[in-house]
Parts: sequence; C-alpha cells; structure tokens
Amino acid sequence: MALIERGEVGSARGQPPGKPGGDGETSTYGDVLGNPQLQRWALRIGVATVIGVLFAIVFDLRVGVTVAIIAVIADTVRKARSVPSDQAHRRASAAERKTARQLRGLTKQGWHILHARAVPRDSEGVSDGKIDHLVIGPTGVYAIDSEQWDKRLPVRTLSHLKLFHGPFEKKDRLDEARWEANQASRLLSKAIGVEIPVQPSVAIYGPAIPWRIMTVRNVDVYAGGTARKYLRKKPKVLTAEEVERIAEVARTALPSKFPE
Repeated sequence: MALIERGEVGSARGQPPGKPGGDGETSTYGDVLGNPQLQRWALRIGVATVIGVLFAIVFDLRVGVTVAIIAVIADTVRKARSVPSDQAHRRASAAERKTARQLRGLTKQGWHILHARAVPRDSEGVSDGKIDHLVIGPTGVYAIDSEQWDKRLPVRTLSHLKLFHGPFEKKDRLDEARWEANQASRLLSKAIGVEIPVQPSVAIYGPAIPWRIMTVRNVDVYAGGTARKYLRKKPKVLTAEEVERIAEVARTALPSKFPE
C-alpha cells in the first residue's frame, strides 16, 4: 500500500456544540448536524425505528423494539467491517511503514524492495489490486501485505484453511493476497520466459500471533515484527544475476500504484 498519510479533516472535529474549535471560531448546531458520523447514526436509527414500528404493528411492541435494536447493531457491525475507510487507510499505511523500515536494511545485501505495486486485473491492464511490498532476493520472490489489526482480538487458525481475527474470518483477505501473488507470478514469468513463483504472505501488527509462520490457504501468516527474519531464513534459490533480472522486469510489469 502507499506510504501516504491522510490529514485530519475539520479543525473543530470532536468539539461539543458552543465550544471553541481548533481555528478559534465557535461551533454551531449547524456544524454538528452536518457531521457525517452524526448523519449516519441518524439514518441508522431512523431506519431501525421504521422497521421496529412495522414489526410492532404486525406482532407486538416487545418484538418491534428487539428487531429495531438488532437492526442498529447489525448495521453498525457491517459499517465497521467495510473497507476501505479513512481510518482503515491510516491504520494500513502505519503497518506498511513498519514493514518498510524492517526491509530497508536488506537492500545492502542484494535484495530489491518495491513498495505499492499495481496489479492488473484485466486484459486491458486496468488495476484495482495492490501488493504492499514486492520483495525479490536470494530466497525468492514474495508479495507481502501489511495489516494492522485490533490487538484486543485473538488470532487463530483452523486446519490451515481458515484464519480468524476474533469472530471475523479473514478468508477474503487471504484470497486477495494469493490472487495478487499469482498475478505477479504470471506477469513476471511471461516477461522473463521461465516460471517465477511469488509467495503470498500477510504480516500482522497488533494482536499476539501464537506461531512463528503459519501457512493458511497457501498464504504465509506471521507477526509483522518478524518480516525480515521470515525472508532471510528460507534457503537460497536465486543467484545475484537472477535477482537483478527479476527486479528489473518487476519495475515495468508491476508499476507503482501511486506514481509521482
């Protein structure tokens, strides 16, 4: 992902009505009512109220109130899990910077680290996929995605087929990481003329990871702080010349997602 920061918007964010904002002006009720977060909650409660009234008419008041509460909770959970959001982008970019700092030292040892590489999704080269860090070195080629997760929720696996963060299954995240790596492998292999495998992996920051490296759905999963060790501990499979050749091709086949 891109190593960019999104600035805070709104100098008076978080200030109660009638209190001075960050720019020295006084917030008004109009400012508060224009708050997108407040508008979302108003809409959420309004919809839930309508649903609750309908159920109360058909059944009884108790059922109506229960259904309305469930509707609010369900919509809140759905919005919290939706991606992307500004807050999610900020968390992700922080995780990417942590991984980038770890990988920086590898360049002196003959490794090539390419950040935020675009992945074409169709025959016309249109892309909405992105590899956070494409790493080429003596032990192979890797597509690393950096993730910042809530440290309060545990991480666990089930039979190397499912990855959970608290109650949330991360199948889609693993499938996306694997798809990105497969696309990178396809493009590099086509350009060079020989098979170039690309290993997908996810570096997780935040919660404790109860293993060193776990392969789930063919994706390596590990604690973000061990990313450098993860790359270096594997056996060497590429010569220095091969590393240079693959890196040269990768810069063209997988261009930067955010060109300057």
